[in-house]
Amino acid sequence: MKLNDIRNKPGATSSRTRLGRGIGSGKGKTAARGVKGQKSRSGVAIKGFEGGQMPIHMRLPKRGFNSIFRKRYAEVNTGRLQAAIDAGKIDAGATIDADALVNAGVVTHLHDGVRLLGKGDLTAKVTLKVAGASKGAIAIVEKAGGTVEVSAEAASAE
Repeated sequence: MKLNDIRNKPGATSSRTRLGRGIGSGKGKTAARGVKGQKSRSGVAIKGFEGGQMPIHMRLPKRGFNSIFRKRYAEVNTGRLQAAIDAGKIDAGATIDADALVNAGVVTHLHDGVRLLGKGDLTAKVTLKVAGASKGAIAIVEKAGGTVEVSAEAASAE
């Protein structure tokens, strides 16, 4: 088989319906849009329009904001960390940092660093170097005999 010989099986694809091409086609005249009015024409954008009444999204008060300086962390649970150690993807004896988690496939995108969360159990004694960690996660790691080092630039931002 060659790449230029690859084809779909017969009947696998169907050509698009050509609208507005005569009443014999079954999709002629109004082209399946109904009749008349704004919605039968192209370029319609009336989402949220309430017939001239003030729309609900404009009647309700605005609240809160999203800070443009917020940090996005890749979140790792203690249970997921233990699963990676059990699978042999992470060496528990070495210091586990963001790069080690990416190489093991535990984290795909680092964003602004890794934040450790305390869902699941951890039995291995590990040394972690992360951008952030919850109190519960730190307690779980220390109970197992490990340590958590939270980087200084992340701690000052929180």
